[in-house]
Amino acid sequence: MKTKLLDILTFSEKRENFLILLKEGPKSLEEIRMSLNVTSSGMIPQIRKLEERNLVHRVGKNYELTDIGMIVTNAFLPLVKTTEFIQNHENFLLDHDIKAIPPQLLSKLYEFENSSLMESKLSELYEPHKEFIKYLPDSKKFLGITPVFHQSYPQLFLKLAESGRQVSIILTREVFDKVKKEYEAELSKFIELENGQLSVSDETIRLASAITDNFMSLSLFFKNSGYDSQRELISSDKKAIKWGEELFYHFIANSKKIKNLKAF
Repeated sequence: MKTKLLDILTFSEKRENFLILLKEGPKSLEEIRMSLNVTSSGMIPQIRKLEERNLVHRVGKNYELTDIGMIVTNAFLPLVKTTEFIQNHENFLLDHDIKAIPPQLLSKLYEFENSSLMESKLSELYEPHKEFIKYLPDSKKFLGITPVFHQSYPQLFLKLAESGRQVSIILTREVFDKVKKEYEAELSKFIELENGQLSVSDETIRLASAITDNFMSLSLFFKNSGYDSQRELISSDKKAIKWGEELFYHFIANSKKIKNLKAF
């Protein structure tokens, strides 16, 4: 009786890593040993099992994925990356309202690659997030989702737009009303700029995000509670930035662009 294909994939870290390595292209045994830090005697039995299930075959001196192997690895890789992401951030995910993330992006959390969890000190709670601030000077654009108010942001975003950067911000209705009341002058200047775009959402958005050319951050609310201003997931990985852009465009699709402050 043949071993179940799923068992072949999941019961050996060597086989798992080997398939992921071959997704990059054909590899010789020497390249496999060097890349995976394994011995020939330890790896060859694992290769044989994959060959028996027609996932891998040898062509000349190289091993490569079969057509079936490519299909299986393409489907298996997101699962591997998702479990790695959850293992790295399990406590954070358990404590926070991850359902605030749209389902189509929640299923692709594995794209939030090479991310780390940053935690601010209690003394820094009322300071703007330092991580995305330090990336702004080298950024040509800034996308922001802001369901919480910070007094430094109206002036910050105005200065970014005045410096020539493309700046697009989504505010919830509650935050917009507060900013309009207390920072009307800055808000008016911002939306008058060609490269400044302000949108207002009537949705209940329970996450905050900042996306630039080279950086992505995500902050969440606690479950059944308020906004967590101390912790944020950050990444400078290109796939994570693309994920962040998709998140932004999801919310902007259901928002109203502000062209005239008095008319809104």
